[in-house]
Amino acid sequence: MKIIDAQVHIWSQTVVPTFGLHRKVSKFTAEELLKEMDEAGVDAALIHPPFSWDPASNMLAIEAAKKYPDRFAVMGQFPLDNPDNRKLIEGWRKQPGMMGLRWPLLSEEQQKWLHDGSLEWLWPAAEKEGLPIAMMGGLFLDEFRDIAERHPRLKMIVDHCGLNRLGRDAEAFIHLDKLVTLAKLPNVAVKATGAPHYSTQAYPAQHPGRAAPHLRRVRTKTLLLGHRHHPHALQLPSMRNLL
Repeated sequence: MKIIDAQVHIWSQTVVPTFGLHRKVSKFTAEELLKEMDEAGVDAALIHPPFSWDPASNMLAIEAAKKYPDRFAVMGQFPLDNPDNRKLIEGWRKQPGMMGLRWPLLSEEQQKWLHDGSLEWLWPAAEKEGLPIAMMGGLFLDEFRDIAERHPRLKMIVDHCGLNRLGRDAEAFIHLDKLVTLAKLPNVAVKATGAPHYSTQAYPAQHPGRAAPHLRRVRTKTLLLGHRHHPHALQLPSMRNLL
């Protein structure tokens, strides 16, 4: 069985400190990631450039996919607030290892774009190009559903189980019913990553499998894997043993 981690980060700099539970290092290279993947029994990974703290991370990810084509692919991004970047959508998949697009839209300012029309060009453009879009949809489930319903040929991915990003343990599952309803849409996938983030406990008590009774209600199309750059993930055993 081939094991692919559905979301990892690499970065060459930190123009702002890494936030949340991401590991606190100034850089994390493709080679460092490969070493940890080999130790954990992970065959390949999908790089999501952490643009917020390394504006050069998209190109870094592409270079990693070019150098290690059997190990890495990319869900890339570009600044959405620059209208000149709209032309980048056409031919986006021609870049080495590029599979689609991903913007977390974590800040309140960015989430306003979902309401003020700033992103209305993006959905049909990505739909036309056949580009999947991943977002932290758990932060805006209603808006995510609206986009998915209006653009049924646009493949959309909800990051990190789609749970309450600000909650831990039981509090993480407060929007589960709404998530289950969203996951029934044929063009929506829920990416089962980041499970350790939702637990206050150390391994094995926070084993991602303990969330299974809840997550089984959601039709997921990716493996349940912890982040390899996440501090809790460092406590996990081999992914092959885990599965």
